[in-house]
Amino acid sequence: MNRSLVVIILFCFITQISEAQGILWRKKRCEAIAGIGTTQFFGDVGGFTKTENILGLKDISFKQTRFNINAGIRYRILNNVGARLSLTYGMFHATDSRGSNEKRGLEAKTSFFEPALIGEYYFIKSKMEESYLFAKGRQTRFKTIISSLDIYAFTGIGGLSYNVKGNDKLVAFGYKSSGFTAVIPAGVGVNLLIMPDYNFGLEIGGRYAFSDYLDSYTSQHSSSNDVYYFLNFTFTYKIRTGKNGLPEFLNRRRF
Repeated sequence: MNRSLVVIILFCFITQISEAQGILWRKKRCEAIAGIGTTQFFGDVGGFTKTENILGLKDISFKQTRFNINAGIRYRILNNVGARLSLTYGMFHATDSRGSNEKRGLEAKTSFFEPALIGEYYFIKSKMEESYLFAKGRQTRFKTIISSLDIYAFTGIGGLSYNVKGNDKLVAFGYKSSGFTAVIPAGVGVNLLIMPDYNFGLEIGGRYAFSDYLDSYTSQHSSSNDVYYFLNFTFTYKIRTGKNGLPEFLNRRRF
């Protein structure tokens, strides 16, 4: 075989591997995300006093747990840095039937909508993205769980629009039934790469609200604003992007 032909074949092969390994994330910068999970609310209705509740663990209960659904778009700025627009709808529940104020008898049911802009930093990146066979869809099995995990930390800024329905005792306090406040999200997440185009994940994160009225009640003994947590299971679909970083379907010519 002609030596120059061998060189050309090797060059093409090495180029393909290099593209798959070095710039795989650039070819799929955009990711669509959908998730579902639980919410846990920590406000002024319900809960135990600090003297009875070390680290707040006693306030975590199934009775106070509610659900949320969420969707979002992630953009990979760098291989280990991403930005995400997240939209979440869900509910909170707070009741004095369990805690240090059972005789007070307050109860609040809150529905909410939370848009948030979140930055992500991946301190552990999956080695599967460096695999040429995986990038081409020819290798779907992973050797170890660790080699297929993306683990990241996140934080950002968001807003919370909320509407509260209280029982008669809460209404008697002249409660605030709705409002909007800024929130600060922070937490950690993990993604398990199953196929080149999609993965499953688990994310846990808290939100600090710049309001103490998400349950429409505050007291003279309250020392901080309201806080809530999400535990979400997520599904991510990776969208192929063009050289300009936009999804390919936006680059197609329309006739």
